[in-house]
Amino acid sequence: MKTLKKLLEERPRAPLSVSPDDSVFTALELMAKHDIGALLVMSGNQLVGIFSERDYARKIILLGKSSKDTHVREIMTEKVLYARPEQTTDQAMALMTDKHIRHLPVLDSTQKVVGMVSIGDLVRETISEQAFLIKQLEQYIAG
Repeated sequence: MKTLKKLLEERPRAPLSVSPDDSVFTALELMAKHDIGALLVMSGNQLVGIFSERDYARKIILLGKSSKDTHVREIMTEKVLYARPEQTTDQAMALMTDKHIRHLPVLDSTQKVVGMVSIGDLVRETISEQAFLIKQLEQYIAG
């Protein structure tokens, strides 16, 4: 079973982020440009929140606000669940499933962001691991 550290090392792309003072519109443009569903909200090197499509749908559209006139800080999720690099992909998936979230920052012991995983990342990894195990079993059986 793979750790989040190993998974993140295999795709060394730094997670994208915005400032709490950026407009929601700016955040949405960044998400659209990179085809992602969430951004970390950083104040300097400190994680202060996460901004997701869900935040936008529930706190802008449903409340009739303007994405150009609203700052990320006004609608971001401030209580951010996170994982540690040494946790396994299965542990992260269990947490995400239990809490109904699709994006999970990964923070080290000093609270420094080392990456972010999505539920899609974890599902792809699970499928890959299962395919590998099936191939190994088939080779064993074929003998």
